[in-house]
Amino acid sequence: MTILVTGATGTVGRNVVEQLVSRGADVRALVRDPARANLPSSVDLVQGDLLDVDAIRRALRGVSTLFLLNAVVPEEFTQALTTLNLARDAGVERLVYLSVIHSDVYVNVPHFAGKFGVERMIEEAGFGATILRPAYFMNNDLTIKDVVTGHGVYPMPIGAKGLAMVDARDIGEIAAVELIRRERSAQALPPERINVVGPDTLTGPDVAGIWTELLGRPIAYGGDDAAGFEQNLRQFMPGWMAYDMRLMAERFVTDGMVPQGGDVDRLTALLGRPLRTYRDFAAEITATA
Repeated sequence: MTILVTGATGTVGRNVVEQLVSRGADVRALVRDPARANLPSSVDLVQGDLLDVDAIRRALRGVSTLFLLNAVVPEEFTQALTTLNLARDAGVERLVYLSVIHSDVYVNVPHFAGKFGVERMIEEAGFGATILRPAYFMNNDLTIKDVVTGHGVYPMPIGAKGLAMVDARDIGEIAAVELIRRERSAQALPPERINVVGPDTLTGPDVAGIWTELLGRPIAYGGDDAAGFEQNLRQFMPGWMAYDMRLMAERFVTDGMVPQGGDVDRLTALLGRPLRTYRDFAAEITATA
């Protein structure tokens, strides 16, 4: 049977597809532009998006397991619920959903609260689902590498509670492992939630210290100014999204993204290897500059 991947050309989705293909799965991807998808040749491409009901229906034909990933867009909640309803209509019972850690805690942050609402629908609909709850993506920091290296400041207002930053490649592999496990099970598996975290819980000063060591010169932490963060983001994203990110940063400061006991050990066992560290990630992107 076939596994359908949504969000297949994004940071996480592309890793999911590649990991599934490497494990011999039959993969279909819903993509906006097949000519630009640049996915492995064995992947069956269906053109469309998650507001195109007819395209979703076409993509779901013959599918046994779904990977649901929604980008942070104004229609995120509608996209997810529409896709889940259509999946249920198509007889799909096995699912891996990419949510976010503390979706039930960051209740004032729109894209967190939306994902928690999707989690509730998954439960109510009775899907055999794994809900993955990743922490902050290390890969977000690709966007601020030049600020770090050029201005000597780590500008992300991540606070002093700590974030268990995770590499998107680890998220993709964990998702693929769970999709394969559910796809190949002879019987429906019970629902699960998995916090997807990195091996270290890092504060703003911790991250600045890692950059200081890697670059061999002082890198300062820019502080917890969420309002300033919003204003900077408004230069290259819509106001609604910049404000959403500001609210998230405020919760970084007040709550952090701290894993539960056993999370790291569980993921290490699932992957059969150690999780990637922020230090290794930062060293890698610095070396490729």
